[in-house]
Amino acid sequence: MKVSIIMGSVSDYEVMSAAERILSAFGVDYEKKVVSAHRTPDLMYDYIKGARDRGVGVIIAGAGGAAHLAGVAAGLTTLPVIAVPMQTKSLGGLDSLLSMVQMPTGIPVATVAIGGAANAAILAVEILALSDPSLKDGLDAYRKEQADKIHNTTI
Repeated sequence: MKVSIIMGSVSDYEVMSAAERILSAFGVDYEKKVVSAHRTPDLMYDYIKGARDRGVGVIIAGAGGAAHLAGVAAGLTTLPVIAVPMQTKSLGGLDSLLSMVQMPTGIPVATVAIGGAANAAILAVEILALSDPSLKDGLDAYRKEQADKIHNTTI
């Protein structure tokens, strides 16, 4: 299975590229697309509705401001959707974060920290690892590497 990385604007790519790096490090196939819930609703509908047929298992959606991208995606599919709120000029990303976590009952969206595309990718790998033992082994090694860095730190 692969992960779909969507973003509301090309300006979100700088943050969302962290998800690409993590997925690549774990050998997870992914696709990426700029799609807007507001400016290209028909494109978004077709893209999300076709995700499962393209082999997508998890969707990571990054957006700022009103940040409806993840919520609309979640409303169009039963695939897990992970939201990445983007930092905004007016409210620092709090507007995006609150929009993403206030989904109605029955349409869940997992939400990471503002700008947390790397954690979104790790969460996507954890979801895929439920049915892929090699990803589980990779996650175990990743966590061990993180712990080893702390254990080997001297000050």
